[in-house]
Amino acid sequence: MQSLADATPQIALGALDGRYRPAVSPLIDYLSEPALNRMRVHVEVEWLIHLTSRQVVPGVRQLTDDEQAALRQVVEDFGPDDIAELAATEKVTQHDVKAVEYYLKERLAQIAPAPEDRGLAELIHFCCTSEDINNLSYALMVQGAVEEVWLPRADALAEAVASMADDLRDVPLLAHTHGQPATPTTMGKELAVLAHRLMRQLKRIQKDEYLGKINGATGTFGAHLAAVPEADWLEISQSFVEGLGLTWNPLTTQIESHDWQAEIYADIARYNRVLHNLCTDVWSYISMGYFAQVRGQGTVGSSTMPHKVNPIRFENAEANLEVSNALLDVLASTLVTSRLQRDLTDSSMQRNIGTALGHSLLAIDNAGRGLAGLDAVPEAMAADLDRNWEVLGEPIQSVMRALGAQGVPGMEEPYERLKELTRGQRIGQPELVEFVRGLGLPADVEERVAAMTPATYIGIAPQLVDLLD
Repeated sequence: MQSLADATPQIALGALDGRYRPAVSPLIDYLSEPALNRMRVHVEVEWLIHLTSRQVVPGVRQLTDDEQAALRQVVEDFGPDDIAELAATEKVTQHDVKAVEYYLKERLAQIAPAPEDRGLAELIHFCCTSEDINNLSYALMVQGAVEEVWLPRADALAEAVASMADDLRDVPLLAHTHGQPATPTTMGKELAVLAHRLMRQLKRIQKDEYLGKINGATGTFGAHLAAVPEADWLEISQSFVEGLGLTWNPLTTQIESHDWQAEIYADIARYNRVLHNLCTDVWSYISMGYFAQVRGQGTVGSSTMPHKVNPIRFENAEANLEVSNALLDVLASTLVTSRLQRDLTDSSMQRNIGTALGHSLLAIDNAGRGLAGLDAVPEAMAADLDRNWEVLGEPIQSVMRALGAQGVPGMEEPYERLKELTRGQRIGQPELVEFVRGLGLPADVEERVAAMTPATYIGIAPQLVDLLD
């Protein structure tokens, strides 16, 4: 049998790089291996500019504006040829960050070729351990991926759910608690609950911090102080990290502690879990006939049953949310621990960040497409309500309780009397109205209660939708 591994172009092993690539491709610019190298180049360039602009090392000249622009253009122009060059260099160095250092030294020699400027190259990666570059690179990558790709998609989905809630705010719905008919609500209010939950998690994620450090091999600024003892290295470190748009972490071992990563992954996982809940609920509403899936799109619902339109978007979303959360959970639990001052478990673990966010992004895409393909069926919801008049036992016994508390006679044991009438049996409007008429309620209360229907017993559900931000 011919090996598929020899096929050209190469066949992707994972689904995200194969079948689902179009949905997740925006993350490639942020969380792929080449994106990591490009961000390393960015951090190294900015560190060189930071050091020379402040003339931290005595006697070293400042880079001109043109030289700084040329260095930053190296980052902007980073592409396939640079990826290949770094890969070739890494085969020799057997060290990814060292390969970036050599790559930049060659670029700097082209930008500042004068013999007297050769010493500038020694300020590339000056006093840095690899983790100084890597932790800042990952922080910037995750920040970009979340803020530029994931958050806009996640927010758009929450807004789509909120819009559906508003559209269906007045459509009565038979609630089901424990799978049994329960106090009616509206479809809009139930969707508003889910939209509110999603939006709340998004607010948490928007406030999450992205931390970074640049303090040397064990976080002591030892090499820095040995090289330039008169410099204010705490201020230099803080201003550099904050200048990148990150929060400065002053106290670390060799690695930045990654607690911020655990925090944001936990928050994204919680959003995923709320979205998973939405998918299972909507799936259930589809199975009840409360939503119809848009037909006529040329898709095959079942390979053998032509009448079926399967809720595959929601099922796909569920599966991808579960994969995403498995990865996010292990990232969050693993990254917060490092043996003594350093081990390399975080290095391997962080290479899965793109996959974790990719499965979440794919789920968001599928859930959004699934929601866009739904039409509410109010008639089906109304029919279920009309088959369950017994749900009005709750308001009737509540009215009786209130009257009994006011001293109105004949209101004793309301719960027990309604239980005898309704539990384990179906009743309709005639039976319920007859029961109400025989309770001896005050005339105005009797008319109000007798006029109730399951479809009108929805409290202030429509107004609750308006509470969405």
